[in-house]
Amino acid sequence: MNNTLKIALAQISPIWLNKQKTLDKVISYTSEASDKGAELVVFGEALLPGYPFWLDRLNGAEFNSKSQKEIHALYMQQAIDIEAGDLKPLCKVAQEKKISIYIGTIERPDDRGGHSLYCSMVFIDKDGSIGSVHRKLMPTYEERLSWSPGDGHGLVTHKISPFTVGGLNCWENWMPLARAAMYAQGEDLHISIWPGNKRNTEKLLPVIAMESRSFVVGVSGLFRKADIPDDFPYADEMRKATTETLANGGSCIASPDGSWLVEPITNTEELIIAELDHTRVREERQNFDPSGHYSRPDVLSLNINRDRQSILK
Repeated sequence: MNNTLKIALAQISPIWLNKQKTLDKVISYTSEASDKGAELVVFGEALLPGYPFWLDRLNGAEFNSKSQKEIHALYMQQAIDIEAGDLKPLCKVAQEKKISIYIGTIERPDDRGGHSLYCSMVFIDKDGSIGSVHRKLMPTYEERLSWSPGDGHGLVTHKISPFTVGGLNCWENWMPLARAAMYAQGEDLHISIWPGNKRNTEKLLPVIAMESRSFVVGVSGLFRKADIPDDFPYADEMRKATTETLANGGSCIASPDGSWLVEPITNTEELIIAELDHTRVREERQNFDPSGHYSRPDVLSLNINRDRQSILK
């Protein structure tokens, strides 16, 4: 039995609100990860085509705002339409390079009419097939001005030998029942993706690792004032309202005992390579297994609704 898995954490910035150029960058990093021996590469939340940083910088809560409408229309245009084949080039690279991928996208799904946006974590397996699309259960705070609430359809795990892998978007990782739903499926490698910032990963990830006795991977994006493109509507206003760094990274890996395998890395765009040893999971499950010998299903249980939400039944 192969006890190890080499993974790559792609801490990068998007070509903001340009899905084609960002996709090209993602493909380049995916190829590099494979060339370095990784069997799994992970990208940050909403990376493709970018996080809506304008919401708290340009008064996103102003009702019926012309500027907010204009920016949102651009965001919708650059969002990912999976049914239309937007991810086919990435799936092709996954197949050619025999590497699995987790990537954060802004999805504009046909099954909800094609005009609402979802923060979706997409898993592509090494055969180039899309294995799951998890729409974020609850957008956080100002994100609700742009993104729609998701559903439980994508709360599933995948086998990447020797691990059972699952993941959640950003603050979903604070939701105890969402985490429990992943643990109950045998998850022993938990992927958490973030738009950026060390403050999101440095305290929570060791707790999840100790709670689940799993490896916990956090992959964050980067975003700086210099990443605001000239063709962004209201670019000058955005730059005036923006600090030099809005997202400083913080990608890291916590071991099953809560210690750092890779401490949070900030302010650098890089491909972080690490090897995970499944033996460490089995060692820590000896005294605690949250869904196995240390659970009480006769007392406590959890229901999951995995139906894909739709107004048509």
